[in-house]
Amino acid sequence: MPLRLIFMGTPDFAVPTLLELAAHGHEIVAVYTREPKPARRGMKVQDTPVAREAKRLGIPVFTPATLRTPEALAEFRSHDADAAVVVAYGMILPQAILDAPRYGCFNLHASLLPRWRGAAPINRAVMEGDTESGVMVMKMDAGLDTGDIAMA
Repeated sequence: MPLRLIFMGTPDFAVPTLLELAAHGHEIVAVYTREPKPARRGMKVQDTPVAREAKRLGIPVFTPATLRTPEALAEFRSHDADAAVVVAYGMILPQAILDAPRYGCFNLHASLLPRWRGAAPINRAVMEGDTESGVMVMKMDAGLDTGDIAMA
């Protein structure tokens, strides 16, 4: 059954998940990503990889500096989403955002938890010489990568 989803992500790593969700018939009602920043030679302001792909797909893009204001929460709730899918968004979500979608928020995390909670789990696994890693999906809670594992 297709779901109404909010997608939240920023870097190249998040793009394949956005594409797969769209390809499988889910209605991506909004994409949240970080604000465009100056990059590369000339320091031109550039959209994030996720923003570029969402625009190509015709999905509305939102780049709030924070999700902790009443206005940001109202905007997020206005999408009436069944769930939010979060992949390397780069911002800790407040409880009110986690509670907004009908079924909650789900994070795709690039390591086998709990070993590498937090940012840059792939880098940390390589630096530590891990010979095995993986990807996990968790239902998000207020902790940092501490939610219930939904899929590994």
